[in-house]
Amino acid sequence: MAGEQLALSTAERNRLIDDIGADVLGYGPLEPLLEDPTVSEIMVNRFDQLYVERNGRLAETSYRFTGEAQLRRVIERIVARVGRRIDESSPLVDARLEDGSRVNAIIPPLAVNGSSLTIRKFAGTPYTAEDLVRFGTLTPEIATVLDAAVRARLNILVSGGTGTGKTTLLNVLSAFIPSGERIITIEDAVELQLQQHHVVRLEARPSNIEGRGEITIRDLVRNSLRMRPDRIVVGEVRGAESLDMLQAMNTGHEGSISTLHANSPRDAVSRMETMVLMAGMELPLRAIREQISSAIDLIVQIARHKDGVRRVTHITEVHGMEGDIVTLQDAFTFDHKAGFDPEGRVLGRIEPTGVRPRFAERIAEQGIPLSSSLFVPEFREMLGEIR
Repeated sequence: MAGEQLALSTAERNRLIDDIGADVLGYGPLEPLLEDPTVSEIMVNRFDQLYVERNGRLAETSYRFTGEAQLRRVIERIVARVGRRIDESSPLVDARLEDGSRVNAIIPPLAVNGSSLTIRKFAGTPYTAEDLVRFGTLTPEIATVLDAAVRARLNILVSGGTGTGKTTLLNVLSAFIPSGERIITIEDAVELQLQQHHVVRLEARPSNIEGRGEITIRDLVRNSLRMRPDRIVVGEVRGAESLDMLQAMNTGHEGSISTLHANSPRDAVSRMETMVLMAGMELPLRAIREQISSAIDLIVQIARHKDGVRRVTHITEVHGMEGDIVTLQDAFTFDHKAGFDPEGRVLGRIEPTGVRPRFAERIAEQGIPLSSSLFVPEFREMLGEIR
């Protein structure tokens, strides 16, 4: 540029240097988005179409790749740094950035319009329960109940759809685990940010180019049982590993926490049944349901509402079996009747159903203080129902 003697201002020259440095050493046009703390997710549909998520809302950006070749270079640079590969024989991959942000990439021929890249950013400082209360995800009462449930070693399943904040909530729940316990975390790609010192982090491994060497989540769950864990935290159960997870919960590894994709607590139980069947053990359905009912104590349902805020919508206790059905009892549910404010924000909040759950007794047996008033609906609502 100096040789061409082009008239560039200092700002333009500095921007050019930054762009070249980002392209050669970093992630090209993604660099400013990765550095922007307000961006929670980056979605590259193709080289000339980039979307971001801010405060739960999607918006297209003005950033662009110069072409498919530059986008492919960035994808290959990301996956190579964590020992993964992506090419025509293996055209999709899960990976992570140095800060733990989750990356998914898929290239042609599977991606018809060109390579696609999705990055779910992680906060540099892990969120705390106080942060989630401030965001509106939790109420102080729900945070108190979940804190007591984790310390009382209840087995907890966090359920929700894609992008609802399950992993963030799992991080917050794991922060309630006492520091003196040995924790084993098991994930497809390392995302959890536990603050305790006595933590062993395990990560699954895909097969190599010859199709060998794969280590699955199920392999890691089995191995973790030989590592003398006090708690097993599985980032997400998706398949046959759910059977090993249930067996661990039923054989002295109480206090385990995991997540799965489901739209309601009842759906979570049904999905768990389906995933256990994927293990190929040909167990009768009643035996699977008995395993689920005895293993899981609490289902925490989280959802993303129309205003972009992630909120816990159900705290549901698994009671046991009634005939061939797993019985559930809601302790807290989200009240949608309040509607929306003029700016489109949801006005409702999660409220107790009025039923004192059985797990409150287990918490009391552990000597953990938990006020029974947390499970009583507001007096004004009770008065309205009487009228």
